[in-house]
Amino acid sequence: MVEARVVTKEYVIDGSKITSLDAFYEEVSRALIPGHKWGRNLDAFDDILSGGFGTPADGFTLRWSKSSFSKEKLGYAETVRYLEEKLRHCHASNRDFVRAELANARAKAGPTLFDWLVQIIRDHGLDGEQAEDKVRLVLD
Repeated sequence: MVEARVVTKEYVIDGSKITSLDAFYEEVSRALIPGHKWGRNLDAFDDILSGGFGTPADGFTLRWSKSSFSKEKLGYAETVRYLEEKLRHCHASNRDFVRAELANARAKAGPTLFDWLVQIIRDHGLDGEQAEDKVRLVLD
C-alpha cells in the first residue's frame, strides 16, 4: 500500500529582509497575508498562524529563508529595543516582568525576539499547544 503524501501550501519569508521586528512584520504581511491589515504585534502574529487571514485552514509550511541572518538581526540588541519600548507602554502590573526580561536581554541572557518568534510558530506545529493549526516551520 502506498501512503499518500499530503502537500500543504508553503509560504516563504525572506530572512535577508528582516533587520528588525518591524521588518519581520512587513515580511509577514508580504508573504502570508498580502492586503490584510493586522495589529503588527506578537499576539496578532500568533493570531495569523491560527487562521482566518487567508492562510489555509488545513495547515501550511512556513519556510524562513536566510534565517541565520534574521537570528542575528533579531538578537539581543533588537530585543532590548523592543523591551524598552514595551516598558514605556505596558500596564503597571506588567512592568516588573518586562524589567526582568529587559535586564536579561541587556545581559545577553535568555530568549531573543528571534527565539520568541520561532516559539510562537512552533506552538502552532505538530508538538505545540495549538497543534490543530498544523503549521510546519522550516528554517533555511
